[in-house]
Amino acid sequence: MSDAEACSPHRPIRVFLLDDHEVVRRGVADLLDAEPDIEVVGDAGTAAHALARGPALRPDVAVLDVRLPDGDGVSVCRELRSRMPGLACLMLTSFDDDEALLDAIMAGAAGYVLKEIKGADLVAAVRTVASGSSMLDPATTARLMSSLRGGDSEAPPEAAALSGLSPREREILGLIGAGLTNREIGKRLYLSEKTIKNHISRLLAKLGVERRIQAAVLATQAASASGAGPGPHGT
Repeated sequence: MSDAEACSPHRPIRVFLLDDHEVVRRGVADLLDAEPDIEVVGDAGTAAHALARGPALRPDVAVLDVRLPDGDGVSVCRELRSRMPGLACLMLTSFDDDEALLDAIMAGAAGYVLKEIKGADLVAAVRTVASGSSMLDPATTARLMSSLRGGDSEAPPEAAALSGLSPREREILGLIGAGLTNREIGKRLYLSEKTIKNHISRLLAKLGVERRIQAAVLATQAASASGAGPGPHGT
């Protein structure tokens, strides 16, 4: 969905909800449906139901509970995005779980928020991911980055680490942070998947990290610190 479409009552953001608690689903649905530019097109209480029903509803955004009785929201995110590459998945959980956050980013989730989030912030998060931006809680990503670095307090600041990247590498890093796969990045930049892999290998070396997920979190942190990235109130 384009920015122009994202907040138009004439083309509302189509949202699909997945949560095993009916009260939560109803509450979130009522909250989102009250917005003129958002329409909840369906919901599910299990992973199986979500995978069976979700694609046919053609949502723009899927709000997915991480913990489910028959699976997990991260796996649902991965499967739904394989069928609908343009789908933005917003993970919603009552647990502040670093492992789940890592899995969510690797599955291509555009955002990860706790159920304690204020209603207005959740609405803003839905709009943010619908516009194509990434939305991850800054406090959570900061702690995760520290954990990924092994708690190394001497690690260079994000701005210093990013300064050595070429413009192309910065562009690719931003797309990694947005949850795009190598293939998707290649299509976006009109480059081969192999070329993208080579760029990513070089930028990981320059950033001093070994894993793609670490680069994704760095990208999110750097965008947030610069004010260009989407926080809970980002656009």
